[in-house]
Amino acid sequence: MKFADLLFRFRRLVLILIFVVAFWAPWERWGGAHPGSTWLWLAGTLAATGLLPIATSTILVAAFATLLLFLAAVVRTWAAAYLGSDVVHDRDLHAERVVADGPYRYVRNPLYLGTWLLTAAISILMPPGGALFALVTVTLLIVVWVLAEERKLTTERGDAYTAYLKKVPRFFLAVVPRIPAGAARPHWQQGFLGEIHLWGMTITYLIFAHRYNVTILEQGVLISVGITFLVRAIWRPAISANS
Repeated sequence: MKFADLLFRFRRLVLILIFVVAFWAPWERWGGAHPGSTWLWLAGTLAATGLLPIATSTILVAAFATLLLFLAAVVRTWAAAYLGSDVVHDRDLHAERVVADGPYRYVRNPLYLGTWLLTAAISILMPPGGALFALVTVTLLIVVWVLAEERKLTTERGDAYTAYLKKVPRFFLAVVPRIPAGAARPHWQQGFLGEIHLWGMTITYLIFAHRYNVTILEQGVLISVGITFLVRAIWRPAISANS
């Protein structure tokens, strides 16, 4: 098995490990120091310019992160509704068909775009060095995964996928759809259930970010992930039946 395939198969575990290391950021704790959050560092940096007071800067960073989380939830839910949550969360890479409807008319990799937006949103809770580590590592992983998928799909789907590659951008959402709408029907229930953790995180930020308490937001993120495992265990038969 190729290294890229191995990374894809265990992608959730890999992402969890990255986030654990990023939140811990041991290189920032040498000497007994307790690192602050990227949230406060960004707010302080903005305030230091003299353009905004620290309170406004803090709110602005939190609002921007909340917006990123909301966009991540929308994009990934939209993509999962068309691709199918069983495919999205499967350990193996599927190349039986080329999905070219819904968000896939605007960008080739909406799921990975959503993953990057999620990483950026929760990175404000990490120490600055951890946030940089998470963003760089996740970006590199996404590039590896995308290139591996493109090779596989090009090999197995041939000209149909090659034509799709030429029309739809890889990472950045096009302003208008690049290809005509198809006949695919979205399954919004399984799309939402499959990405419910993102909606939980977004709600957590909306409700609690104004308290400027990193610990509360971290707990909300963990609870959202836990709810996801519970929901998938309960609704898995229904999701599979609707695939």
